Amino acid sequence: MALTFTDLVEVDLGRLANAVSDWKKAVDGLKKSAKSARTGMQGKSDSARWAGVNATVTREFVAKTAKEISDLHTEANSIYQVLEDGHTELESLQKQMKTAVHDDAAKLGIRVEDIGGGRVRCFFPHTRGDTDERTQDQLDSRQELEDRINRILAHAAEIDASVARALAKSHGNDPYNAGHSRYESLNDAEVERALELARKGGKMSDAELRELNQLLRFNSAEKDGEFATEFYQGLGGPEKTLQFYAAMSIDGTGGDASKTRLDAVQDLQKVMGYTLANATDPDHKYHLSDEWGTQFRRLGTQQIGWERGQWNKPYGYQVLGGLLRYGNYDSRFLNPIAEHITQLHKKDPYFFLSNKPTGNPDTYGFNPSGRLGTGNEPLNSVLEALGHSPEAAEKFFSQPPTAYNEDGTLKKDGKLGFDSYVDLLTDKDFEWTADTNSANIFADEDKSKTIMGYGPDALGHALEAATTGLPYGSDAVSPPHSKEAADIFHQLVERYGTDPKDLDDSPLRDSLGHITADYMRDVQAAFMGNGGTVVGTHGAGAHLGDLDVTDNPEGLPPGALKNFLGAVGKDPDAYGAIVTSQESVTTDLVNDAFHNADKYKELAPEIANRVNPGGEIAGIMAESRTQAVVDEKLADDAKFNEGVATADKWAGRIIGMGIGKIPVGGEVAGWVVEDIQESVVENFTRDSSEEALKDRDAFLEQQQTSSAQAIYDATYTAAKEAGYDDTNAQSQATAARREILDSYGLGRQRAGK
Repeated sequence: MALTFTDLVEVDLGRLANAVSDWKKAVDGLKKSAKSARTGMQGKSDSARWAGVNATVTREFVAKTAKEISDLHTEANSIYQVLEDGHTELESLQKQMKTAVHDDAAKLGIRVEDIGGGRVRCFFPHTRGDTDERTQDQLDSRQELEDRINRILAHAAEIDASVARALAKSHGNDPYNAGHSRYESLNDAEVERALELARKGGKMSDAELRELNQLLRFNSAEKDGEFATEFYQGLGGPEKTLQFYAAMSIDGTGGDASKTRLDAVQDLQKVMGYTLANATDPDHKYHLSDEWGTQFRRLGTQQIGWERGQWNKPYGYQVLGGLLRYGNYDSRFLNPIAEHITQLHKKDPYFFLSNKPTGNPDTYGFNPSGRLGTGNEPLNSVLEALGHSPEAAEKFFSQPPTAYNEDGTLKKDGKLGFDSYVDLLTDKDFEWTADTNSANIFADEDKSKTIMGYGPDALGHALEAATTGLPYGSDAVSPPHSKEAADIFHQLVERYGTDPKDLDDSPLRDSLGHITADYMRDVQAAFMGNGGTVVGTHGAGAHLGDLDVTDNPEGLPPGALKNFLGAVGKDPDAYGAIVTSQESVTTDLVNDAFHNADKYKELAPEIANRVNPGGEIAGIMAESRTQAVVDEKLADDAKFNEGVATADKWAGRIIGMGIGKIPVGGEVAGWVVEDIQESVVENFTRDSSEEALKDRDAFLEQQQTSSAQAIYDATYTAAKEAGYDDTNAQSQATAARREILDSYGLGRQRAGK
């Protein structure tokens, strides 16, 4: 019977705590008894001079009795350890559940209903007169709460089942013989069960595979790495690990696999990846030895088989790549593998594609997720791994490359022919491959374009992690930029600002847009020039230089930044991220100026100086959008509207990095973020009808007006919040709007060159 929501909320864990205390006393008592039996009764028996029947029967009886008392201590200790860990974990989960139900649900006006089967549903109860209409934010909050409660329930059910199973094995169901399975912790019992299931391989039922996934999911993130390490050690080593995962992947992705099985194997890919990342972190108390990385590199170019007489065998890196796609890996484990794979690809881009199973769905193989390739090309897989591993990604792109032999051993004095992986992977002549099981993809232009974009897309994810310090796609506020991360961004701006056409319709642009959004303070500082107010950076600066200076050895070549922005802004997602971050930084700067008004003789010129860069950037973005939609037909204008609507995370993220007087995390910050989000959606969402697109100039002028209005609103709100009366607030906002109208035109000119 499944653990229910009501069980977890209402159970009195104090009774379990009492049981733990009682068993602790029993353990202590039996420990003394076992010692007494061993040193007293058995010691005397062993030293006695027995004769006749006593020499055999009595001595043997005494020895068995002493052992049984020792076994009773072992059994009692196992029960105590399991109960104590179970109580600790269930107590924590119960606390989380009560917070979710009594605090979060109540605050949102949501009711939680137990629907059985270990699940709940969350809903907004109907009240008389209520229209029952909910905003998207409310619906998202409801879904997040429901998912969170169901995860807590699933975890509690796993603990409950593990404790029950461990207690049964400890007792052995034999009242006349103590001391069966021995556990020093609940973790021991969970590892034992996970390995018991894994050894069944493809013979696991769907229910058993789901159970294995739950065990891995809820234990893969343990801070000390004990479960993860013991699980992989229990699989039997690197080669056995690859054989197990390969067999399970094919079992779940083959043509006769059910949808249920495929879903479970896709889940297994994720949880095994998270568990491997935890097990290979050398900073954890428990972790796999460095030999695992060495062996994975050795096996990378060897064919791996798991069935007798198997004909078509994958290479080790094709199998390992499926696991690496999930988890935040330590650089000491991941980077040697990433470098080895990249160097193998450079030497022969088609080395790993010779055995791909053409004609199957892209979910078939060792990347059951099917995201960004089938997994035949391990370069895509390892770039995705770097995209989830910021510290490793930063080192991969910033540190000098290390050469490896084909077998994964270090290549002494090896020459690679490139200085950095940024240079190598952004080279326009770098050869990406078609990582797909589909046949004849080049007969379909749209399909081939998508598939050939998998590699550059994965590269973009890796670069996002390297430059922002966050896994790609994260909504969190990025940590302060390191010098190495900022230098990588500088390299990217220089690379594509010098040759912007290399970004034409490139899948890399959305990631470059996200990176630019994260470095918007550096970008705006460059537009301000040496005569402007220093706006600060988020950590180390990217040294983009001064756009008005042509001789700047520290900065970028003249025109590089504007060219870069113009090329990147042609992507709808990049456009949305950049315009939102620009609005956010400008708002922060304006707020800061109002709160430091006593520093300036006249505030209006300072406000104008601070909003000017935002106007130029808005002008560049407008020109880029128009070129993409009207001139080059690269994207539908509705996609740009969608990019604006889905870029709302950037307002909170940029304000969270703030240098101004907006209190991060405070009530004012919340209102400011909301205002920015609404302003961007309102002012940068445009009429995408064919009629509206006919007049290019009118289209751009409308955007100029909208950009100016957005800054007017931000300035007016900041002035009012700083205590200015309505007349003065309007005056300041009008001056800011005038500045935007002028700088916007300059931005358009720059983008149009």
